[in-house]
Amino acid sequence: MENKVTGALPKKGPSGIEIAEWIRMQIRRQRLVPGQRLVEVDIIRQTGGSRFKVREALQRLSAEGLVDIEEYRGASVRDASMEEVRQLYHARGALEGICAADFTRKATPEQKSELSRIAAEMDECVAGAAPEHFARLNAQWHNLIMEAGGNLVIQGIVQRLNTPIHHLVFESFYRGERLRAAVEDHRIIVDAIMAGDCYAAEAAMRKHVINGLKYLSELDRNVHYGDG
Repeated sequence: MENKVTGALPKKGPSGIEIAEWIRMQIRRQRLVPGQRLVEVDIIRQTGGSRFKVREALQRLSAEGLVDIEEYRGASVRDASMEEVRQLYHARGALEGICAADFTRKATPEQKSELSRIAAEMDECVAGAAPEHFARLNAQWHNLIMEAGGNLVIQGIVQRLNTPIHHLVFESFYRGERLRAAVEDHRIIVDAIMAGDCYAAEAAMRKHVINGLKYLSELDRNVHYGDG
């Protein structure tokens, strides 16, 4: 786990998974930016990982689309165009919509109650201004829908599609306006699920994912062209 004071991982020989997560957070916080080379010796020094584990982490991130690895040049942070992001979000919307419908049909009362509980906890993040906690709960909420609906294959595909937008600040996406909109979307989805309406749940999930795309597109426009 990351040390909250220094930002470094504890010197205990972290796994490739832990190093990959550390690199993800550096990208999300813009400490690593698109096109920047990922120098193995620097990552080893900062994380305490072995060369083998660092290479394992970079291979994982390459498979996710976060890192480019080129022969003779090594690894670098990959950028994603908004057109690529648009396609990824539309694919996610369709797949997660299927999962929401399946969850409505297949989930147990206990699983539905857990989904509602997580949604309520995310609601508290809005007032508490806790973007990273919201992001973790949001991933847990979406994963529960996919897992309890029996869609583990789709879950794996969605995880690969869920490429972060490197040139946008992580906290800019998970801030008040977006948090409130996401919480409202979640409420609509949960209400449809609790009512047993799989068609409404699927439509609401598709709309929720596309709403995220719309917000990202607006952020991207402001980053490149200014608010005016």
